[in-house]
Amino acid sequence: MTVLAILALGFAAFGALLGAINLAAMRTPAYREAGEGTRVSVLIPARNEEANIGACVESALASQGVPVEVVVMDDGSSDRTAEIVRAIAERDPRARLEQAPPLPEGWTGKVHACQRLADAARGTHLLYVDADVRLAPRAAASLVSHQQLKQLGLVSGVPRQVMKGWGELLTVPMINFLMLGYLPVPIMRTRPDRGLGAACGQMMLFERAAYDAIGGHASIRHLLHDGIQLARRMRDHGRMTDVVLGSELATCRMYETFDQAWAGFIKNAHEGMASWGQLPVWTALLGFGHVLPPVLVILALLGIGPLVPALGALVLSLGLRVAITRATGESWWTVPLHPATVTVGLAIQWASLLKLGRGRASGWKGRVYPAQ
Repeated sequence: MTVLAILALGFAAFGALLGAINLAAMRTPAYREAGEGTRVSVLIPARNEEANIGACVESALASQGVPVEVVVMDDGSSDRTAEIVRAIAERDPRARLEQAPPLPEGWTGKVHACQRLADAARGTHLLYVDADVRLAPRAAASLVSHQQLKQLGLVSGVPRQVMKGWGELLTVPMINFLMLGYLPVPIMRTRPDRGLGAACGQMMLFERAAYDAIGGHASIRHLLHDGIQLARRMRDHGRMTDVVLGSELATCRMYETFDQAWAGFIKNAHEGMASWGQLPVWTALLGFGHVLPPVLVILALLGIGPLVPALGALVLSLGLRVAITRATGESWWTVPLHPATVTVGLAIQWASLLKLGRGRASGWKGRVYPAQ
């Protein structure tokens, strides 16, 4: 038990130190009016999004500091998605509805919709957002100004995650936890290594020329998760990428139930850490540093094992979660639920790797296609 407690303390200390460095480095980009000639195309892939699409489009149209157009790619919706967008477009010519052509062989649905959006866009910059994202008025100008200042190919941020139910609280907090806790931000910003490429698919801004140079979404047509893959392709082509603090730039409610969250995260896991080369390392890193400490504290209170290193590991683990929660504006329930959330996150990754509960097909809003 003593060895386990010391290991837990060491792993928790590593996470806390890296998280502190990242939080000190990561900031919301300052609001500046974009340079002359800049125009942002806000691009929204949509399939059966009648509950979200109106608020998403309206928030994008309220952008300040840079001219925008808002393009929605309706991909075969069977609800009122297209009708809602048409009504907005009649009032504001900056909004436009496009209809996605039939899905070609070898493409996944959302990636295909995103490429068709790029084909239809007229801006100097492409800002992809999901239909459940609500942009703040300053978001587009802040992101494009940061891109221009740093000469980036891609800049992304994680919106503030709105979580109201237990299913969300046990899954969604892992996004910001991994991004802010374990992505080495200062190194990411100075080294061009492709493995340091990261992005959140909920909100990604590309310089148009850089996007075209890497082949756009067409270059990852068979994949499901565009954030990580496009960031890595940017770096393969010599363009730097960055992740900024996005909690003041946008909000997003991804899922409403545990089943929805599990299905959504397991779909993309195999393009992240769910590989035999990475997942055992992540399991040790997160398991020792964040799952084991509360167990060791309970055992120590029962007289089994040392209390001091176990309690130290727990304080460091929850301290990191507190700091991330404060920086991102997430629910404070993320703190007491943190060990359980990390456990569920690892379970999703292992289930994806072992193909448990995922089967041989994945989909997007009712569209099913073979997972590559």
